[in-house]
Amino acid sequence: MRKVLWIIMLVALVLSACGPNGIIPQPTDTPSATPLPSSTPFPTDTPTPTATNTPTPTATPAYPPEGYGPTGFPAEVNPLTGLKVPDPTLLKRLPLAIKVSNLPRNVRPQWGLSLADIVYEYYTEEGTTRFIALFLGNNADIVGPIRSARLFDGNIIRMYKAIMAFGSGDIRVRNRLYNAEYANRLVSEYPAKCPPMCRYEPNGANDLITNTAELTKYGKQQGIDKGGQNLDGMYFNMAAPAGGQSVNHIFTRFSSAIYNRWDYDPATGKFIRNSETTDDLTGGQNEIYAPLTDRLTNEPITADNLAVILVPHEYYSVVPEIIDMQFTGNGTAYIFRDGQAYKLKWNRPTADSVLSLTGEDGKPFPFKPGNTWVEVMGIYSKAEQKGNDWRFTFSIP
Repeated sequence: MRKVLWIIMLVALVLSACGPNGIIPQPTDTPSATPLPSSTPFPTDTPTPTATNTPTPTATPAYPPEGYGPTGFPAEVNPLTGLKVPDPTLLKRLPLAIKVSNLPRNVRPQWGLSLADIVYEYYTEEGTTRFIALFLGNNADIVGPIRSARLFDGNIIRMYKAIMAFGSGDIRVRNRLYNAEYANRLVSEYPAKCPPMCRYEPNGANDLITNTAELTKYGKQQGIDKGGQNLDGMYFNMAAPAGGQSVNHIFTRFSSAIYNRWDYDPATGKFIRNSETTDDLTGGQNEIYAPLTDRLTNEPITADNLAVILVPHEYYSVVPEIIDMQFTGNGTAYIFRDGQAYKLKWNRPTADSVLSLTGEDGKPFPFKPGNTWVEVMGIYSKAEQKGNDWRFTFSIP
């Protein structure tokens, strides 16, 4: 009898957990992505690498000993990487400059940075940095999260004759950008809409993102991208020049909230990006890092070339903090490639000149064929070398 009672109680307990159709309800508190409009090519779930992302080209042993550039690039060689590309037609478009957030830290890992040809990191305000990623020889299904514009961005648009995707900005910044000769190459969420500027919510953050192929398509539809740009300026060679110093780590500290470490990996010949995970109020005594990856490709963020350039910064506004930069002429630069460090000069003689490097002899200094990250720091920033490690600490007068 007791056994029968236990069976009856067990059956009652199971039935009480069931819905009206006898089906056990599933949890409803798991967040899900908000579907995008059916007309958009973007995914509606957690993004994963797809075949539409252009494979990143690599240098081959057949690289010419004289290198490529700074002028006369063959039709199939990307003038921003010095590498042959699988699809040379991409090189006939205008480069795409896309603003990507770096704070708050929950925006990391970002989408698409590993597929960019060049990425600039620069100070914005209140201890923050932001990225502007350039795409020419590669496409990426998702790049973002996209954030607002800053005054510095005009330099990149002019330098690379680029279309820039961004999300709004301070009225004073927008006034300068929209009154410039490149105003027709500015693409924001409105009036562009989706595609190419779409909202995506994999974590409920309502991120603004873009697809580089769709952004190129939009530029051509709007008559913005007519091709035929001149991107001469960079010089590439596989051979590392003589006169370098061995380097293991490069630290770039912008503030207590933003500091980075780049580690040289002899196995790949690349520098691996590590970003801070917490504020450090000790001036560098308690820095904590974690590798930065690409949410799109699941690959670590690496650089064949890491450049630190010292550029004059000045306050356009103190409250709110708005920074302007005098990014023409020339100045001090440090380039790290192949585990070697070099002190050089950066050059941008005119507003539409592509950034180049020269040695003490005034001759073009070669980038390693591949991608480049550029850390933009003030001319009063501190550069220190201790053994095989370099540390740069950002400063504004």
